[in-house]
Amino acid sequence: MSFYIGREASKLWKRICAETTTEINLLAENWKYLLAGLVFQYIHGLAARGVHYLHRPAPTLQDVGFFLLPELGQDKAYISETLFAMIFLSFVLWTFHPFILKSRKIYTVLIWCRVLAFLVASQILRIITFYSTQLPGPNYHCREGSKLATLPRPDSVIEVLLINFPRGVVYGCGDLIFSSHMIFTLVYVLTYQKYGTRRSIKQLGWLLAVIQSLLIVASRKHYTVDVVVAWYEHFLPCDLKIVFYSPFKLIFWFMAGRYTVNLVVFFIDKKLPELPDRSIAAATLLPLSIKEKDSRSKEESHKLLNGNSGDPADWRQRTQVNGKTMEDGNTLHADSAMNGA
Repeated sequence: MSFYIGREASKLWKRICAETTTEINLLAENWKYLLAGLVFQYIHGLAARGVHYLHRPAPTLQDVGFFLLPELGQDKAYISETLFAMIFLSFVLWTFHPFILKSRKIYTVLIWCRVLAFLVASQILRIITFYSTQLPGPNYHCREGSKLATLPRPDSVIEVLLINFPRGVVYGCGDLIFSSHMIFTLVYVLTYQKYGTRRSIKQLGWLLAVIQSLLIVASRKHYTVDVVVAWYEHFLPCDLKIVFYSPFKLIFWFMAGRYTVNLVVFFIDKKLPELPDRSIAAATLLPLSIKEKDSRSKEESHKLLNGNSGDPADWRQRTQVNGKTMEDGNTLHADSAMNGA
């Protein structure tokens, strides 16, 4: 038993080392894209902090979601945040599964490059939208009478640049259309929809996205329009289509709307180069062991001695005539060649 555990632990360690080497090589090529995406997350937070200075509390607008969904209350507002944290952590863990599991379809660095590209494009649209029109915040700390509903004029630029993290992010007001929580949730779900392998998890992801939408409205963190705008123009394109059991179809068609994040993900995904297939690229990206290198060198030497090129399509039997190598089926006798035959 101890021998088996030791052998499996050794295999796991070799797998982690090989994957780490591969990911470091990919990181060296793509670090600029990752850094740009992470920097923009700060810019997005800075923009949300800036619009809070412009926010003016007013009576909550009439909203069909507020009419249909009972208010959770301040003491239960954590429920939507808990679900969002669960979705976020689950997705992060999935992106790092190639370091541990044998069956892997993605590269961690490349998948995060795509995810950050989706997030940046969606957040740019979000910044333009919530600066275009400032709605009175429906959240408890954004309503009339709350001290957090408005921010005093900043004393310095540093005060604005620090964005009072994390309190300034949690208790922000004015950055409503459209929901940032739904941007992250839909990007994660759409990414797993394309690159994930388990159908049950895909279905669960979309179900959690719908529940997240309802909880956001029920906790009064956003108006219904903020959530609806985050959904897609016509549910899903053909290549991202989901096959659900019939009870789910009606729910998703009802909730899907016709808007933004899914459209952004689909458009950016078409523009970005496709991720390489790990089953094909593994031989070139993963480091070879000494034994594999020796066997490959012997195989190539054997091919050269036989007169074959490295191309598998050119592995044909060749015959040597008068010091010249001729292909099988095209061998000519020397006397016949001299007689012009």
